[in-house]
Amino acid sequence: MKLWQKNITSLKEVEKFTVGRDREFDTMMAAQDVLGNMAHAIMLSEIGLLTKPEANELVTELKKIYGRIGKGEFVIGEGVEDVHSQVEFLLTESLGDTGKKIHSARSRNDQVLVDLKLFIRDQVQELAEAVQPLFDLLQRQSEKYKDHLLPGYTHLQLAMPSSFGLWFGAYAESLVDDLVTLQAAYEVVNKNPLGSAAGYGSSFPINRTRTTELLGFAALSNNVVYAQMGRGKAERVVAMAMANIADTLSRLSMDACLFLNQNFGFISFPPELTTGSSIMPHKKNPDVFELIRSHCNRIKALQNEIMMMTTNLPSGYHRDLQLLKEHLFPAFATLKDCISMAGLMLENIEVKQNILADEKYKYLFSVEEVNKLVLKGIPFRDAYKQVGLSIEDGSYSYDTHLQHTHEGSIGNLRTAEIKNAMEQVMERFNFQDTNAAIAQLLR
Repeated sequence: MKLWQKNITSLKEVEKFTVGRDREFDTMMAAQDVLGNMAHAIMLSEIGLLTKPEANELVTELKKIYGRIGKGEFVIGEGVEDVHSQVEFLLTESLGDTGKKIHSARSRNDQVLVDLKLFIRDQVQELAEAVQPLFDLLQRQSEKYKDHLLPGYTHLQLAMPSSFGLWFGAYAESLVDDLVTLQAAYEVVNKNPLGSAAGYGSSFPINRTRTTELLGFAALSNNVVYAQMGRGKAERVVAMAMANIADTLSRLSMDACLFLNQNFGFISFPPELTTGSSIMPHKKNPDVFELIRSHCNRIKALQNEIMMMTTNLPSGYHRDLQLLKEHLFPAFATLKDCISMAGLMLENIEVKQNILADEKYKYLFSVEEVNKLVLKGIPFRDAYKQVGLSIEDGSYSYDTHLQHTHEGSIGNLRTAEIKNAMEQVMERFNFQDTNAAIAQLLR
């Protein structure tokens, strides 16, 4: 029997198909469901739908359930459809009729919505906080290896001199922009849908502003129809931001795979961080980076999966939305694992010195030779032609000394400015206010 059922039992095949893996992923949102219940109970008592003693009983019991969740002791029982039903069953089991009152002025639809918003909000915070150490590492490595030159490529052809300082620093700054988009997604997520009920509001005089404050949301999803329409949109926007982080990691991983290749030979790693071959004893394979690349490329497809699953849905709730959790929730853990493993590899990277001393890289310095002629007053086009002809007739000569001083170049990495940009992005998340509100609710 389900909480929403009357006297008709669903066909078992229908029940199995419609419930699907919901219980598995609902368990991941159990803590958030309890928090939503606590805020709702407090609000109901303040508008007179619960007495103060009833609300106190409910909140006390919900805190006990929250503690069991933290200890890993919470399970959704056999025959119980979802986490919302399980929590209400536990409340009713302990408090009798008082437990049955918790659902007043609420629908399972807005319960799901608020649980998702709270869960995704927590996951976004964990993602942002996971990116920070990788960013710091990239900046440290950028400064450590700023004088180590390596070839720069366009079209995978030798182009101009680069440096490991530039390489590490580029990915650090890429993460800054990635977190800009994650912070924008956080703003979309951090709005309270509770009280939208089935998507059309309630005749009870509920105080949605109050639950917004209690749950630490930055704002309220004002229009109740749009609050319901926000399901699917929030997941899609977050997936897009995750795809940006994944793209940075994927590209970095591809670089690392190339640079480790013997034909490049720019970097190496301790043997314990690479894998061997079953028949070729010389192999040191970059399996970690290859798997990061593949995992991240799959995450880049996530936004398209969600987009297609919500395509052509009219306003209102539809069961299609249930499946979004199966795609989004595992991606959070996967992306955090990729971030962590990228950090482990880059912390132990070994960079080869004097790479550009090899004569095969001599044409990397052709632009430098053109620029030297320009500084002597020769028009650029003439200088370009002069150096080009010297390459063709074999008279080309070059100097490996570089003098790059402009902002963002080999000699001016602007590490401090990039760090400052990251600090500003992290401050805009304003995690402390949300965390303080939840701590107060649990106090």
